[in-house]
Amino acid sequence: MNGNGKIRRNSSSRSFTSLRFFTGDSISFFTMLLIIIFTTTGCTKKTPSADLKNISGKTMGTTFSIKIVDGKNLSTDYKSLESEINELLKEINRQMSTYIEESEISQFNNFDSTGWFNISYDFASLLNTAMDVSSLSAGAFDVTVGPLVNLWGFGPEIKKPEVPGVKELLEAKSKTGYKFIEVRVDTPAVKKDIPEVYLDMSAIAKGYAVDKVAELISSKKIINYMVEIGGEVRTAGKNNKDESWKIGIETPDSPANIQKVISISNYSIATSGDYNNYFEENGTRYSHTIDPRTGMPITHKLASVTVIHTSCALADAYATAINVMGPAAGYDFALEENLIIYMIVREETGFTEKTTSQFSKF
Repeated sequence: MNGNGKIRRNSSSRSFTSLRFFTGDSISFFTMLLIIIFTTTGCTKKTPSADLKNISGKTMGTTFSIKIVDGKNLSTDYKSLESEINELLKEINRQMSTYIEESEISQFNNFDSTGWFNISYDFASLLNTAMDVSSLSAGAFDVTVGPLVNLWGFGPEIKKPEVPGVKELLEAKSKTGYKFIEVRVDTPAVKKDIPEVYLDMSAIAKGYAVDKVAELISSKKIINYMVEIGGEVRTAGKNNKDESWKIGIETPDSPANIQKVISISNYSIATSGDYNNYFEENGTRYSHTIDPRTGMPITHKLASVTVIHTSCALADAYATAINVMGPAAGYDFALEENLIIYMIVREETGFTEKTTSQFSKF
């Protein structure tokens, strides 16, 4: 900390929440940064590749990893499948990447009008889902929060992180709000009440991409697999040890320790954490997670929340919403929406865990 007005940003420039995957006798792990670090360690009694097919690559500014358990009678053209997966991910980027100038979302963001703007059915459908989560969470989840994130120095724009002035904050907040957006799905289109509204689907798009890749794999009659994109995960069937997929959630601030191991099959999992991307100014810590309702960084004690859901897109969005709400309001919201969650809460004596009742089966 620094009391003289200087800013110190944490050594990591990314959001940090960690998961570890256990597949067979080997352990692989990734740290849920915007750039995923994926390594494999441990000794194996047999070659995992005999049972486990791996497809990996880059997408959405991060990495993806797919593990497929190859049954004895399964004849899958993996080269063809890999090509289809890459093309699917490219198409999702063409729809929703703010880094691609000609993407649908970029064209809409640059659309200087309040009239209807035609988009693809898939984009409209996902945006409609995002709007539902925004409404349910009373704005804790909001795909228009980009101007506020950029203002605080945590967005894609190259900017020194610092506390903004009141005038700047009010101006950015005036351009933020999911109620400025209207979407229709039947004849896919979107409109905004003010031209300055900026859409950013990053808090739900990776989970959505996981779902779409999983659907593609399932269409090939493959029943045992795991899909991970940028830290969002969906599982089906069993791993190569004929067991449920096992995912370890690391202890905040101590990546060498595993806080919880979850056994999961035919579910998705998403974790939102808040303890490794922040800056400090005049002795105050400012989180990278911005509450869209106030325009201010969150200040509560929730270190991370993990959501388990059949839909990875919804797990992704709900994890973000609950991380914004904090441990008390977030837990109440999870109960109201019948969500399966696992919280790690920072207390003076250390970390405590809090779950909804359905979590016990994992």
